[in-house]
Amino acid sequence: MITLSGLRQFLDNLEEGILFLDQQRRVVAINEAASHMLGQNHGNILDKLCPSLFQGTACARSCGKGGHCTLMKNAIQGKKVQDLVVQRPDGTLIPLRMWAMVLPSDEKLAYCAVVLRDRTHEMQLEEAASNRLRLGGLVGHSVGMRDLFRQILRAAASEASILITGESGSGKELVAQALHENSSRAKGPYVRVHCAAFPEQLLEGELFGHARGAFTGATTAREGRFEAAHGGTLLLDEIGEVPLNIQVKLLRVLQEHEIERLGENQTRKVDVRIIAATHRDLPAMVSRGEFRADLYYRLRVLPLHVPALRERKEDIPLLVSSMLANILTRHQGRDIQISNEALEAFGAYSWPGNVRELVNALEYAMVHVDGTTILERHLPPEIQEAVHQVADSRAVAAPAPASGLVQRYYRAPVQQEGQEKQTLLLALKETGGNKAAAAEKLGMSRTTLWKRLKQYGID
Repeated sequence: MITLSGLRQFLDNLEEGILFLDQQRRVVAINEAASHMLGQNHGNILDKLCPSLFQGTACARSCGKGGHCTLMKNAIQGKKVQDLVVQRPDGTLIPLRMWAMVLPSDEKLAYCAVVLRDRTHEMQLEEAASNRLRLGGLVGHSVGMRDLFRQILRAAASEASILITGESGSGKELVAQALHENSSRAKGPYVRVHCAAFPEQLLEGELFGHARGAFTGATTAREGRFEAAHGGTLLLDEIGEVPLNIQVKLLRVLQEHEIERLGENQTRKVDVRIIAATHRDLPAMVSRGEFRADLYYRLRVLPLHVPALRERKEDIPLLVSSMLANILTRHQGRDIQISNEALEAFGAYSWPGNVRELVNALEYAMVHVDGTTILERHLPPEIQEAVHQVADSRAVAAPAPASGLVQRYYRAPVQQEGQEKQTLLLALKETGGNKAAAAEKLGMSRTTLWKRLKQYGID
């Protein structure tokens, strides 16, 4: 049974501050953390009314007006926390997160406990994240990326396992590297295993190592990636591709922090922070029995999601600037810029391949540019087509006829099929069968004209 002195020792070792209040909101007990946060010793705080400790805050003003503790009322109603900034007696300010816990009615010592958490470090991280345009190899200033930067900096301070999700090409490996570089393990090794790159019979040996003679061709003993990452970070990329029999062994490493090499019965301790990444829907795989539920929950202690590029298109100019600078370092002597029309074309495209596809598009443009400026015509065909489709949809939604055929036949936003077919035929007749010229007269792209001709069986 815990003693009163044991309870006091336990409370004084908590990071959170604890204030115990009676029904009149007077402080009847306090721990060391709360005393430090409020900048006062125990003697000055005990027997004081709670609102007097938080003078000038909205919480104290609410208590003063209503004559009752709004924090307790919120706790009873299920509301969680309240953030406030408290001025200490020495004039310094401290940001706190505060919530209340109503104690059992038969408790004679106190009516409720007020919990305080120092948000100084949290706010520093938020400020650092909001002012960042780059974190490691990650680049962006959109709301989604600023939130991701903030989550990375918080997670980096922990030793818990992390699961990074996101579409292929979105930058999951860059997130893992940023986590390592901002963690206490930054000076240790950073080891990556692409789980989909190894067949099942080789993946186990790659992860855990093997003894000499463990299988045909194993002429020497070899350490695995877990041992190589000792004292550092191990990224298990594409974790969704790991077979079920190896998932069992991964679970043991997470639980026991030890491995066994293939062909050995000797356990070896490993000190590794594990980060897993996948583009697959692991919860769906768990429901189908393709991925172990216990391993999934062990890995996603701290989940991080990388937004797709189409969800953060405002980052494209910044990404292009960074990527183009990197590409030009490999093409010494060339001074290439990108035009506004090319950037607008990037904005019209949906980027199914995400950031990786954006890099490839810039590489393509560097090969096809015939001057010092990348124009729309230098971009990959699928991006140019996306621009034309956007232009066509705008023309249909809000037509702006110019002259000639467009003015005579495209007065209405939508035509009957027979009228449209006659318009196409007339355009081809007036241009001598030149489809490019006909498309220009009609105010549509050549691809759209070709589709219309095919639709109406016009050769």
